[in-house]
Amino acid sequence: MYNGLDLNNVLIHADARKVAAAFRGMNEQEREESRWNWEYWGRPEQKAPEGDWTTWLIMAGRGFGKTRAGAEWVSSVAFDDPDARIALVGASLHEARAVMVEGESGLLSVGKPERRPTFEPSLRRLTWPNGAQATLYAGWEPEALRGPQHSHAWCDEIAKWDNAADRALRTWDNLLLGMRLGEQPRIVATTTPRAVPLMRRLMAEPEGALAMTGGKTEANRFLPDRFVREARRSFGRSLLGRQELDGDLIEDLPGALWTRQLIEDCREGPEPDTIRQGWQRIVVGVDPPASGNGDACGIVVVGLHVDGVARVQHDGSLLKPSPERWARKVARVAQEWRADLVVAEANQGGAMVASVLRAADISLPIKLVHASRGKVARAEPIAALYEAGRVRHDGIFPQLEDEMCGLVMGGAYQGPGRSPDRADALVWALHELMLGRRAEPRVRVAW
Repeated sequence: MYNGLDLNNVLIHADARKVAAAFRGMNEQEREESRWNWEYWGRPEQKAPEGDWTTWLIMAGRGFGKTRAGAEWVSSVAFDDPDARIALVGASLHEARAVMVEGESGLLSVGKPERRPTFEPSLRRLTWPNGAQATLYAGWEPEALRGPQHSHAWCDEIAKWDNAADRALRTWDNLLLGMRLGEQPRIVATTTPRAVPLMRRLMAEPEGALAMTGGKTEANRFLPDRFVREARRSFGRSLLGRQELDGDLIEDLPGALWTRQLIEDCREGPEPDTIRQGWQRIVVGVDPPASGNGDACGIVVVGLHVDGVARVQHDGSLLKPSPERWARKVARVAQEWRADLVVAEANQGGAMVASVLRAADISLPIKLVHASRGKVARAEPIAALYEAGRVRHDGIFPQLEDEMCGLVMGGAYQGPGRSPDRADALVWALHELMLGRRAEPRVRVAW
């Protein structure tokens, strides 16, 4: 409380006039102290909760301020306890150093400069002026935490830790077994949510042992308005948007052909437009709407690379377009991606689909396909290709991926919208590229 004002409340509501008044009421020492005082600058949900908790889970959207909250908590622990021995566990050693230590919100950037730690990269160790120490570890290296003892730990982006061979769970277990220093060992875990085994296990912790806080990306008023606006425009209320921006933990549907973890395991970075060599074929899959008032027109581009792996490159689907509009979009997408073939479902009037596409001046070959099985049955062999590592996503396709995760084996579609039009277009394109090709000639030996 300064000059009769609750500075924290003033800052949260961004009242510039009251902030100025509060600072005018301080002396020079108070101004200097308040500049670095997290009790005033941090939002309530970024501060350690009350209670006798063992683990504090901050599960929130991107840009919420999770890293700053974790770094400030570690900084306060180190300042208060010279005997503190703190584990800093990131998804990798590189991320632990780049984000938790040297990042804009990392440990070398928070607190008064004279109270900050020194960092010895070769030893993976930070040391505060009072003697408190922290050591860096990687979430994919569980054996590194077998043996060391700690009083506190900060684990960042735990949903990103390597889940292969249960590495994430084994890393967490080894960390817990080493939390035996001090009177009250505590762990802070900061993460964007994903329904991975470690997250599910933490959420099942008994009441009282686990404290949880979180919130949306927009809670951080220091983020650029343009970033927030563009993120909402791109992801909106899609399931991926709810996960990455709202901080909601999205569980997979029982029996879903695709899980979010499977899709993440198959994700690569988007390929630069200038790189086109190495493609054997590029196909545009199209799932036309039955009418202009129907669902979306699924338009998905998939390429088959010389390495034998198919890569999803673009989702150009349109919501409730007229026949002329979706046909023009298909023509434009096919030209931009230099497609070899357009594959379109023709169950809703094959002649109409062909004539509409021809009217849009598509000069490349058009293949009309007819669905003899349901959408889920058609998608099952395509999901198996993902499981086998033969399909990758070059980028993030939130609406397409939401539909994929809504296809449930032996059941009705349970994803967003009335129909998985985008997913159906993807399935047609991959059927053509991966399952519809003629077998390569082989030499057989007769005995």
